[in-house]
Amino acid sequence: MAGYDQPIIIKKVKKAAHGHHGGAWKIAYADFVTAMMAFFLLLWLISMTTPEQKEGLADYFSPPNVSLTTSGAGGIMGGTALDTDGARMAGSSVDGMRDVSISPESTSKGQPDAGTGGREGDDGEADAAMGAANADLKSSNDQAFHSAAASIRQAWQALPDITEISDNLLLEVTEEGLDIQIVDQEGRPMFPEGSKYPTEEARVAIAALGPILQKLSNQITISGHVAAGGNYANPRYGSWELSADRANVVRALLGEFGLADDRIKSVSGRSTSDPFFPNDPYQAANERIKITVLNEAPPVPNNLGF
Repeated sequence: MAGYDQPIIIKKVKKAAHGHHGGAWKIAYADFVTAMMAFFLLLWLISMTTPEQKEGLADYFSPPNVSLTTSGAGGIMGGTALDTDGARMAGSSVDGMRDVSISPESTSKGQPDAGTGGREGDDGEADAAMGAANADLKSSNDQAFHSAAASIRQAWQALPDITEISDNLLLEVTEEGLDIQIVDQEGRPMFPEGSKYPTEEARVAIAALGPILQKLSNQITISGHVAAGGNYANPRYGSWELSADRANVVRALLGEFGLADDRIKSVSGRSTSDPFFPNDPYQAANERIKITVLNEAPPVPNNLGF
């Protein structure tokens, strides 16, 4: 019984909490997030800036006292020298700084050209002047061609006799000039088969062109074309002769109604060599007359030549 008198011992184990780590990780994490935000902001700014703005920024951070000029003779500065303005300003253009003359303006207009014995500056100015003149000429011709095409359409619309052949009359302003084409349609030819003379409707349409073309100063070419597969009774008279004769008859008809002979540059027969539809040389529309007002300067008279 004595064993029941022993005291009961209860042992309690107290778990000690871990030590406090502090907030240093929060600062590191905040720095990381800030850096990432700055990085993505930089990427956004780069993608939004234009090449000119980037060049301006690069110029802003370039060395302040050395600029890219063509003066200087090497040595310690490596062929560069101080610009006339002293330091490069932000946004300055490199190309503008490189345009520095090495001789007075009154002595020459460029560098000597050993190959031609001339001056590159003179040649460049002449080429630029010629290019500007050609551009002005082309623009003037285009305006004149569109105006002439409108006048031709109005003249044709005023002729009730050619209403039925309106689909046979084509006008187009191209790089070569103003193309006027009188083409055959299926069942509606502009020339009777094998004949060099046009139908009455085609004759009226061609005659209306004479006064309008005479107002233009450009040269004119006329070419005759025939479709493949034609039958010719005379073995000595074929597609080449027929296409040439048709073109010549059209030339005479234009001259009869006001077009001067000196305005005609060439009259040719092309036979079947230049079909309107290359994939179908037998189609009726390949039978046609093509009148082209050339997109080029008029010839210089002989008394004005050099």
